[in-house]
Amino acid sequence: MSEPSSLPVAFGDVLAAADRLRGVAVETPLLESDALNAMVGGRLLLKAEPLQRTGSFKFRGAYNAISVLRPPAVVAYSSGNHAQGVALAARLLGIPATIVMPDDAPRMKLEGTRALGAEVVTYDRWRESREAIGEAIAARTGAVLIRPYDDPLVIAGQGTLGLEMAEQAARRGAKLDAALVCSSGGGLVAGCAVALIHCLPGIAVYCVEPAGFDDHARSLAAGTRLANEPGAASFCDALLAPTPGEVTFPINRRLLQGGLVVTDAEVAEAIRLAFRHLKLVVEPGGAVALAAALSGKLDTQGRTIGVVLSGGNVDAALFARILAEAS
Repeated sequence: MSEPSSLPVAFGDVLAAADRLRGVAVETPLLESDALNAMVGGRLLLKAEPLQRTGSFKFRGAYNAISVLRPPAVVAYSSGNHAQGVALAARLLGIPATIVMPDDAPRMKLEGTRALGAEVVTYDRWRESREAIGEAIAARTGAVLIRPYDDPLVIAGQGTLGLEMAEQAARRGAKLDAALVCSSGGGLVAGCAVALIHCLPGIAVYCVEPAGFDDHARSLAAGTRLANEPGAASFCDALLAPTPGEVTFPINRRLLQGGLVVTDAEVAEAIRLAFRHLKLVVEPGGAVALAAALSGKLDTQGRTIGVVLSGGNVDAALFARILAEAS
């Protein structure tokens, strides 16, 4: 599948983002485990974004957007990873930041955002609109809103992960047959798809979501944006967007092969196996792509699959409970 020129983010935008991020973001390693490979009958190359600054891929897009815009102040809404990415990027660029976060966000994400110097405004995710709160703050203060995924600059920044994955795989002589990328609003998988398909024509890129929040998978199948049913629950707190983004979905509809869905139980097992075999702490939302590979949601037999581990910001108590529940 080729990269259409009419998309809101092109490969050149990802290259420009990579230039801005060079020496600022971490080029995270592409890990491999003989044990995990044996489990899937193929080869998994795992992009370790828990080792990125602020513990997730979100720093890439936040820094790219803010470094281009250079606004007097920024505001963002996030369950935690985009919050910390924006907070650090703003601090590095000397710009004040206000972050709107759900009051039930993991404590380490709330504390981490405050520790980076941002002002945190909390809200009830089930009764209030974070978008409305963020837009009101921007209108009142003159701050620029840095959206978590529906922004071409953010998407291009996230695409640097896919660019690195392609380059790192090539350096070790591996040809990726497919890539699995977690999805909430769809910014990471959109950026990665732009980069990977340009570098590796013919690669199949899939988004992965938790059960109950499979809006991308259903939207891709229907060809139009669909919302999640109210009342769904998942411990993948980073992946609870209600519907695909307005900017991201046209990209993903054109470039993705499809969407895969995993249960919380499958995600928990992926977290345990990542800890056991990679010695890596992965948060629930960051482990869905690995869960899809390990649970057979994609044919991995004899194939080489790129897998994004997108973040590692999980509260210690939850992580300990997941490890203790090993089957």
